[in-house]
Amino acid sequence: MKLAEALILRADSQKRIEQLQQRLLRSAKVQEGDKPAENPQTLLDEFEQTTIQLTRLIQQINRTNSVVELEKGVTLSDALAVRDVQQIKQTFYRSLAQAAAITQDRSTKSEVRFRSTVSVETMQKQADTLAREHRELDAKIQALNWQAELLE
Repeated sequence: MKLAEALILRADSQKRIEQLQQRLLRSAKVQEGDKPAENPQTLLDEFEQTTIQLTRLIQQINRTNSVVELEKGVTLSDALAVRDVQQIKQTFYRSLAQAAAITQDRSTKSEVRFRSTVSVETMQKQADTLAREHRELDAKIQALNWQAELLE
């Protein structure tokens, strides 16, 4: 199985667990004399089986990510860490640029004036650069996910 397929299965398992939780919560209690819409024990059993499968998938994905190299000396795990931090930094710089952008809605001269303490243009350029680098790295990671075989 390819790594990308395992990632899809992981996402499906996580969604399935959320759905099972919602279904179980709806069936967890009923009015005395009524029966639940679904058998809670059946749902619990399915939940347990799904979590066992999810655990196995995550372990295999992590094993694969720590061995497969995106490029010489850079594992998928390394690349994923860089990509995640790029996303954090991009969001940070965009938020900072937005906060520093000043719109003056003053109706009189006596109202308080604000000024930027950072360059909006510089912050926006930094965010744009990070966004481009993030997209490029993500594309490389996605391509490798469809090439790499999942390790047992």
